[in-house]
Amino acid sequence: MSRLPARAWPAYLPLRRVLVVSRPALWVNTVGTLVTGVWLSGELYTLHPGVLALLVYLTLPFNLLIYGLNDLFDREEDARSSRKGGWQGARLASYEAAPLLRATAWLNVPALLLLTLALPPAATAVLAVSAALFVAYSLPPLRLKARPFLDGLSNVAYALPLALPALVLGKGMPWAPLLALMAYSVGKHAFDAAQDIPADRLAGTRTVATTLGAGGTALYALAWFCLAAALLWPVSRLTALALLLTCGGMSLALRRRPTPEQAARLYPLSIVTPWIVGAVAGVQLVYLLARGLWP
Repeated sequence: MSRLPARAWPAYLPLRRVLVVSRPALWVNTVGTLVTGVWLSGELYTLHPGVLALLVYLTLPFNLLIYGLNDLFDREEDARSSRKGGWQGARLASYEAAPLLRATAWLNVPALLLLTLALPPAATAVLAVSAALFVAYSLPPLRLKARPFLDGLSNVAYALPLALPALVLGKGMPWAPLLALMAYSVGKHAFDAAQDIPADRLAGTRTVATTLGAGGTALYALAWFCLAAALLWPVSRLTALALLLTCGGMSLALRRRPTPEQAARLYPLSIVTPWIVGAVAGVQLVYLLARGLWP
């Protein structure tokens, strides 16, 4: 791990470094979810100030909160992980801790306070719950990441932005897609954790994957993906099938060869599943909205 004399420690991180830590390749998990929520509310687009403010916040600030804190408190595990140090996650040096915390606070605290003033109370509460779950996932004393099964269940936070447009615009809640996305998020977390089993075990971090092993994790993730598809089936059979083919397929591939190395080989597919399933759902929603057939 890199060391610098204390007097040489930077007060602030360069913007490029902040962007790397926020993992722009994964912003689709927050921004895409919000946009899908707009479509599910029956709007092709909206210029509502609250939704636009959320769209901006769910880019760099929120993702820095998610992944900056995660990388900061996972430094011991990440130092042993071959996939960290690039787009899949930063490998932070000790001298980056304080400036990263400052950047995360400056980008999130004022934004959350302003959103509290701009959003309806229910939307503010949902956003606060999502942010709190991500903080609790990484930070002690809760550090849900190191609590098997709670680690994955806390990832329902990824689904909560889907509910925000309905709450801001005063529309009906898309319960089936929301619950399906929650189930998908739990399954994806477990699947993605399988590749980190060796590093997590060396660091003494207990996760759902270290508890179940790669083969058991594959079945656990598959069960959540099947639940997500079942919830989506009445809404969009095509989207449910896309989820089963991609996520179910990669789970079965891991089950056939239950090793962390196989999970690492399949991880790029896991990364693009939100793009694939989201594209299938999005094209249908946009078509139906343009034709006046939704909701």
